[in-house]
Amino acid sequence: GGVDGAIHRRGGPAIVEECRSIRTMRYPDGLPTGEAIITTGGNLPARHVIHTVGPIYGMNDGRDAELLEACYRNSVKVAVENQLASIAFPSISTGAFGYPKHEAAPIVYRTVADLLDEHAIEVRLVFFSESDARSFVTYHV
Repeated sequence: GGVDGAIHRRGGPAIVEECRSIRTMRYPDGLPTGEAIITTGGNLPARHVIHTVGPIYGMNDGRDAELLEACYRNSVKVAVENQLASIAFPSISTGAFGYPKHEAAPIVYRTVADLLDEHAIEVRLVFFSESDARSFVTYHV
């Protein structure tokens, strides 16, 4: 469901097959929360998709913020390692995983600002709706 489901539906079987292969070879128990991997973009306009698993809010023994930050950091690390010039992020974990936008926003802004100091990469934050974007931006401090 959510962003992941949309990527898999639109990206087609190449992404699904590559994810299955990665799961079989590297992550038989699934990609750990906060980690990131890269696959083809399949039928998407993007050449690649970087997959990460966001934290389910309240289910991580007080480590939600640390794990959310790791999603962004590890995704950018994968992008840089693969010499990508840009990366776009949805608002990780703030949908079905229940992470409150007002708690996620400062973590994301601080993390992205740090990453931009460390790496020459374009980072875009993409929201489901204009109201989501406004809600998120309101809490960026």
